[in-house]
Amino acid sequence: MNFDFSDEQNMLRDQARRFLDDHASRKAVRAVLEDDTIPYDRDLWKGMAELGWTGATIPEEYGGAGLSYEDLCVIAEELGRSLAPTPISSSLYLATEALLHAGSEDQKQAWLPRLAMGEVIGCFALAEGVGAPTPKSIKAAVKDGQVSGSKIPVADGDVADLAVVLARGDGALSLYLVDLSGKGVSREPVETIDPTRSHARLTFDRAPCEPIGKQGKGWEIAEAVLDRAAILMAFEQVGGAQACLDMAAEHAKNRYAFGRPIGSFQAIKHKLADIYIAIELARANAYYGAWALTANGADLPVAAAAARVAASEAFNHAAREGLQTHGGMGFTWEFDCHLFYRRAKLLSLALGGERRWKDRLVGQLEKRNLATAEVD
Repeated sequence: MNFDFSDEQNMLRDQARRFLDDHASRKAVRAVLEDDTIPYDRDLWKGMAELGWTGATIPEEYGGAGLSYEDLCVIAEELGRSLAPTPISSSLYLATEALLHAGSEDQKQAWLPRLAMGEVIGCFALAEGVGAPTPKSIKAAVKDGQVSGSKIPVADGDVADLAVVLARGDGALSLYLVDLSGKGVSREPVETIDPTRSHARLTFDRAPCEPIGKQGKGWEIAEAVLDRAAILMAFEQVGGAQACLDMAAEHAKNRYAFGRPIGSFQAIKHKLADIYIAIELARANAYYGAWALTANGADLPVAAAAARVAASEAFNHAAREGLQTHGGMGFTWEFDCHLFYRRAKLLSLALGGERRWKDRLVGQLEKRNLATAEVD
């Protein structure tokens, strides 16, 4: 079984890298980081929409590019490498996936073409405070077609036009679409470790909503969407981790101490080797996830959890050790190490922390093993 990407997909990678090198430089990332009035790079978002990335996996019949999930994984890795400050993970990995997975035909016709063109930004409103959300922790409620409650933190909730909201209706959890330009919606930006990916508190006060997907199956649909997003985000994390390793290796070759490059010292060699091993392990799990995402079979939950855990550990490790390799200079604002450290910490929590995904991995493996044992 070959998990590698095709020649055409590697060409797509080269094209994406060239575009992002030109339009998502570290200077562009810092511009968003240092200015509280800029939530994301709008010019970059427009360029990504023109390339079809904002609607990469949306079928052509809904105005999308109709690319495969493997194609999107290639793009996601390059987005992670560049630290692109855009809301694509919220809009494409989560909100769009929810519509594709559970939306009615009318809902798809209404929203997917606008999401594909980048005219509308989507977000996924799940958590309601500190700690991983659970079916019991959801307090937002729907009555008479109106939702009330608060969601925090919501990635890109301050700039989104459409929210997919998990709420309790008639005693059961379901997903609902909320037009954030409508009445009964207020939002408040919240601070995070990485301002280049903005977050907000969304408060709903009898805001009009419509159900998406089968009623009472909101948690199951949400988990399915998160599994798919976890694989795509794992590629972002692998791309970011690789960039950390590249920066650290380059610095180790050019920084001299005691008359020789610091990369010649055993302690630095071991740091870089450990980063490399963590990245390759994460890459292998991410490639397995890309295959499972395309196959959309029983392997998907296990592959998603494995990719998520390995990629989170790899990016956190690479960002931390890469910074250490730069020494005292690595902690300064002028170096880019902190940009990757911020993104690594943010992405490791974006879909629930590592503990949540480790628990899910163990649970899915136990479930699979039990099913196998019953068959035998």
